[in-house]
Amino acid sequence: MIRKLFNGIMAQKQADRRIELNRNLIRREAKIGGQLFGSVPSGGRREFFCLDEHTWVWHEEWTDKTGQRRMKNTRYDVRPNGIIKSNAGHYQKVGLEEALNLQEAAHLYQQRVNAQLYSFS
Repeated sequence: MIRKLFNGIMAQKQADRRIELNRNLIRREAKIGGQLFGSVPSGGRREFFCLDEHTWVWHEEWTDKTGQRRMKNTRYDVRPNGIIKSNAGHYQKVGLEEALNLQEAAHLYQQRVNAQLYSFS
């Protein structure tokens, strides 16, 4: 009985550890992805990352001219019949030019993330 309880606790700790490692990797990938389009302005934050095999996320925070803190999240869902973009609950299919830009950004993201995070040479 105690062995079962102990094994259950250990299994949960391992699962929690894997989840935390995955979150940390996504955070690091997001930071690398956010630098694809130039340096991030001081006091701002920009992230671009692959959430799963069909989802890309663009997140940006900045302070506007009035000193107000702003934030924008854009999610791209890659589907067999096209790419759907969502901003604050508004969904729209992206056009060809935006789809090609996303494809190029995803390619650059993969190159840089592999080189900066997963390369062991």
